[in-house]
Amino acid sequence: MSWENPSATRRQQILRNSRTVAMVGASPNPARASNFVATYLLASTDYHVYFVNPNATEILGRPVYKSLDALPVVPDLVDVFRRREDLSSVLDDVLAVDGVQTFWLQFGLFDEDVARRAEAGGLEVVMDRCLKVEHARFHGGLHIAGFDTGVISSRRRASR
Repeated sequence: MSWENPSATRRQQILRNSRTVAMVGASPNPARASNFVATYLLASTDYHVYFVNPNATEILGRPVYKSLDALPVVPDLVDVFRRREDLSSVLDDVLAVDGVQTFWLQFGLFDEDVARRAEAGGLEVVMDRCLKVEHARFHGGLHIAGFDTGVISSRRRASR
């Protein structure tokens, strides 16, 4: 039987119940998806967000930690921005931190073996979903381009 993501209702519950988020593979480069997601999470949510990247010291004015076990807290949710071939070792790091509840893999990241191993380790797993998009979707802030324009209209804007 193939692995399936939790339902939309369950993903919404995960987001509601999570208070701390660790972003593994977060980048200080504003052109990277992780930086865009981090900007959104810091500005539009009540989450306590922590960045994990052994090659960075600061992202968006916040400290970056070298590893998950270096964080000052145990995150409820670990949001992963790494290559697919790195997922198994990232999961090893997550499983080594007692108390993490959710292993969340961003768009393009899907590995059934990793998911099954994470679930066997007691983690809830979400794969191939963007944390920012899901949060915005459940909180009424999703626009076709992935952000809220603040304009309510049934017509598309004219191209310039």
